[in-house]
Amino acid sequence: MPRAAPLQLTPLGDTDPFTPTPQRPVRVRARSMPVDTHFQPHRHAWAQLAYCAVGIVQVTVAAPGEVTTYIVPPSRGVWIAPGARHSITVLEAAEFRTLYMDASATPAGWDGCRVIVISALVRELIQALDAPDGQPGSPREQMLTALVLDEITHADTHALGVPLPHADSGDKRLRALCEAVLREPAARSTLAAWAASVGASERTMARLFREELGLSYQQWRQQVVLAHALPLLSRGTPISDVAAASGYTSDSAFSAMFKTAMGQPPRYFQGRREGLHHHGH
Repeated sequence: MPRAAPLQLTPLGDTDPFTPTPQRPVRVRARSMPVDTHFQPHRHAWAQLAYCAVGIVQVTVAAPGEVTTYIVPPSRGVWIAPGARHSITVLEAAEFRTLYMDASATPAGWDGCRVIVISALVRELIQALDAPDGQPGSPREQMLTALVLDEITHADTHALGVPLPHADSGDKRLRALCEAVLREPAARSTLAAWAASVGASERTMARLFREELGLSYQQWRQQVVLAHALPLLSRGTPISDVAAASGYTSDSAFSAMFKTAMGQPPRYFQGRREGLHHHGH
C-alpha cells in the first residue's frame, strides 16, 4: 500500500541465532519497529508466525499465482508457510514478535498462509519463550514449545487476507485499482467510478476481479473493509467512527455486514477483550 512517508528499508539482520531446528523447533524473535519500517520480499526454509504485541503490520505473501496482503492487529497473527515469499510493512509502530518454526513442526494440512486468533495463552507463551531461562533446549523450553504449537494448531482462523493481482503477471489496471481502494477504504466509489479512474470499463474490471482474484469487486472490497476495521476496533475506536472510516453511512449496516462476515458483532473485537473471549476453541 503506497504511503506518503518514505519507507525505511530495513535489512532483515542475521537470522542465524534464531534458526529453528527439529530439536528446538520454535524460536522467538522480538523487535521494536518504527512506523514505515519495510522488510523487502524474502523467504525462509522454516514456517513463521508474525504477530504484534503492540502496533499494526501489513504482511504481503506471494504464493504461486497469487499475492495476498494481510493487515495484522495485535489480536491476530499471520501464519507463513515454509518457503513462502513475503514482505512486511509497519503501519503503526510495532512490538513485533516472530515465531520461527521448523518445517517439521508444521501442523498437518497447513501448506498455505492463514490469519489466526492470538489467544491470551499464546501471548503469554510467546513472552515466556522469549525470556531466556539459561539452558537452550531445557525441559521448560520443550514444554512451552509443545504447548505453543498445540495452541496454534487449535487456534481459530479468520478469512482476513486481501488478495492482490500478481506484481509481474497481473493486470496493471486491476493492480492500480486495488491499491487505490486500499489507500482509501472509506471512499464510497462504485466499481464503475474506480474503473474509469484506471481507464477501463466496469465490465472489464468486473471480469478481471473474477479471473485474477476469484472474487467479485464487492466481495473483495468487503475483505479490504474488514482488514482495516479490525485494527481500529482492537484499539477501542467507537463503532460509529469505524463504520465511517469503512465508507458506511449507517452504523447498523456496517455492523450487519461485519457480523455476517466475522460471525461476531464489531463490539466483540473492541479493545483487548478478544483474549478473554477465546477460551473455548
